[in-house]
Amino acid sequence: MDTVKIGKYIFKSRLMVGTGKYPSNEIMVKALEASGADLVTVAVRRVNLDRSKESLLDHIDKTKYRLLPNTAACYTAEEAIRTARLAREALETDLIKLEVIGDEKTLFPDNEALLEAARVLVKEGFTVMPYTNDDPIMAKKLEDIGCAAVMPLAAPIGSGLGIRNPYNIRIILETVKVPIIVDAGVGTASDAAIAMELGCDGLLMNTAIAGAKDPVAMAKAMNLATQAGRLAFTSGRIQKKLYATASSPLSGLIE
Repeated sequence: MDTVKIGKYIFKSRLMVGTGKYPSNEIMVKALEASGADLVTVAVRRVNLDRSKESLLDHIDKTKYRLLPNTAACYTAEEAIRTARLAREALETDLIKLEVIGDEKTLFPDNEALLEAARVLVKEGFTVMPYTNDDPIMAKKLEDIGCAAVMPLAAPIGSGLGIRNPYNIRIILETVKVPIIVDAGVGTASDAAIAMELGCDGLLMNTAIAGAKDPVAMAKAMNLATQAGRLAFTSGRIQKKLYATASSPLSGLIE
């Protein structure tokens, strides 16, 4: 079976999905099922962790999905570290998708603060999956301090622009040995397939599914595209050529 290993965890699906922005919790549940994901992310600062009233968490089947809490909406290393610690206590997991946002308009990461927070959390035993830009140098630094995966953006969060710089992603894939999970910017199934055909180890997406007119159908499309892209990558595509090559053999023809 084709699985992906992140830290000590092994996942059957290379597609990981978010739980925000759905029209309803019922649609979210159906979309998670259609996606085939076994790792789902939840924004710690946007859900009710104490269960004093109905929470998003009440609708996620813990027997099917492993939770990946994230530090969305954190703008400093201190905020992100504090949020990660809260998630570990409340959700009983050492997994953390680490986000430290540097700008409200673009939602690009603050890589200096991200690196600072990642160092602390790795030392505290977290399995850190950092959201970063598509900078090969930063990706290598995150690997070197012990992050279990690196999650470069394809394009700005929620933009749906697809992979804007496949060349940087390729360099990251050549440079970094931990899993590379493309996070942010995927808009449709072809974007997912392209990322996987590049050799990425997985995808994490939310808006592309939750914001679609039919989230459940889009979740299924993303599931199939992820599998198709991975299969195409492992199959080994033909080399691109400038001129035509005959499909039928030319040798051995009777004259």
